[in-house]
Amino acid sequence: MSGGAFHQFNENIPEGPLPEKFTYPFCYEAHPLARMAASQVRDFLNSSYDNEHNFGIDPEHEGMVIGKMFGVLVVKTPENQTGFLAAYSGKLAQGRQHPYFVPPVYDVFQEDGMYLNELKNLVALNEDVDSLEEDGTFLALRKSFAETQKLADAEISEWKRKLRMWKKERDQRRNEGRQSLKEEEFAGLQDVLRNESLKQKFDLRILSASWQEKISDIEKKISQHQQKIDQLKDERKNRSASLQVRLFENYRFLNARKEWKSLLSIFTEQSGLTPPAGAGECAAPKLLQYAYLHNLQPIAMAEFWWGQSPKSEVRKHGEFYPACRGKCGPILTFMMEGLQVDDNPLETNPANGKEISIVFEDDDILVISKPAEFLSVPGKFVTDSVQTRIQRLYPRATLVHRLDQSTSGIILVGKHYDAYVYLQKQFVKRTVAKRYLAVLDGILEEDEGIIDLPLRVDLDNRPQQMVCYEHGKPAQTRYKVQKRVNGRTYIHFYPVTGRTHQLRVHAAHSSGLNIPIAGDDLYGTKDTRLFLHAEYLEFTHPTTRERLSFTVPADFDI
Repeated sequence: MSGGAFHQFNENIPEGPLPEKFTYPFCYEAHPLARMAASQVRDFLNSSYDNEHNFGIDPEHEGMVIGKMFGVLVVKTPENQTGFLAAYSGKLAQGRQHPYFVPPVYDVFQEDGMYLNELKNLVALNEDVDSLEEDGTFLALRKSFAETQKLADAEISEWKRKLRMWKKERDQRRNEGRQSLKEEEFAGLQDVLRNESLKQKFDLRILSASWQEKISDIEKKISQHQQKIDQLKDERKNRSASLQVRLFENYRFLNARKEWKSLLSIFTEQSGLTPPAGAGECAAPKLLQYAYLHNLQPIAMAEFWWGQSPKSEVRKHGEFYPACRGKCGPILTFMMEGLQVDDNPLETNPANGKEISIVFEDDDILVISKPAEFLSVPGKFVTDSVQTRIQRLYPRATLVHRLDQSTSGIILVGKHYDAYVYLQKQFVKRTVAKRYLAVLDGILEEDEGIIDLPLRVDLDNRPQQMVCYEHGKPAQTRYKVQKRVNGRTYIHFYPVTGRTHQLRVHAAHSSGLNIPIAGDDLYGTKDTRLFLHAEYLEFTHPTTRERLSFTVPADFDI
């Protein structure tokens, strides 16, 4: 097979057997063949791809900067030839398809296709809505309504002010009459005052009714016009929802058994939810779909980021990343049915053969040292953790705080409820002093400073965190460089808050230090380990009220 989206390797591929199992796409280390394919695609993007898309690499390129995720799929043809496919997530060049990359699963930009035809109808509805909302008579009516309401409020308020003034005058006349008039004369005065009050209130009702009639007349005319707008908006909403469902049905996927299933069916059957926007447009589903349609055997897959990082997520130019779980999880789970796939690394206990050590213990607390790649609390697939091991010895013990699985260092444990509560309050009130040692995968020029970036979970890609100024929780980290050596920076982090992955995101994000922690497989590049260690902890003892501090050196050099 040659030509089209199938590409031969420019270099001889290494001798030896091909992978026996396909890549587990949500957590992997790129296979050497996938790395070769990705390198070839990068060369194409750098030298051969005359594109209209601005990735943010060339400062002179005009247009909105949007980095993209690209994917490669190493495949074997029926003729036993090994090559690869390439794809990108989303759209490039206003939807114009480049022959180097596999086509979309469903081409929404197909001429005279369902999507574009219905899109024309929606555009026409938008124009009709805009025309009605900007109609001169309608705008004049709304202006007249506001002005009339303002005049009515002013005149009615002035009349009510007079009512209060007249009431005071009547009260004064009544008091004077009570003292100076005879009983019959005072009774007559009371009738006069009562009639005056009734008439003034009646006049207010007449005034209010008069203004209400004017306002209602304008409201009726506005309502007649607004009803036409609302009808068009309802039609637009219904047609848009119908179009979305039809799109979900037109996105139909194959699996390795040659079984078909629509995008809507995949999501409703697996999660009971409708597909999120953009589902089916990522690189990985496109690659597998093309392979199945052309009888190509999937061997290995990898995805890499190309261009500037988005403002919220952490994406480094040229680095490999796993497939997103929110959009691609259900789709790829279906599409890989019938393939022999690598085991999910998250289902393997990372703590096998590892031990936690007790740094300090008394009747109230435990200070322990956790190795890297060891869960603090039970996970979805693995129950072995610091918590479960400690509770075998002390069933009432509770971890006061946690460390990421990949982070090593000190964890504080309350051996009973009262100790836990007292210690936990210190974390909430931020009276606990913490220091982490990290190795950054690059040279940081600044000697010290503070990072202030709010964080929240990436809903499409758990457990990754993202910067979000709208919904994120405040997160601050102080830092101070210790030394710079061999292209890396040894640094102390002093977290003010304790958000999930805070130090990792603050280090890697372009608005933070813009240098990931070495070995960070989520926000940087995988290494022998994540070079992040909780080395120092200071707190007040729950019983003695003594201020205690503990230091556990990292097992990587400083």
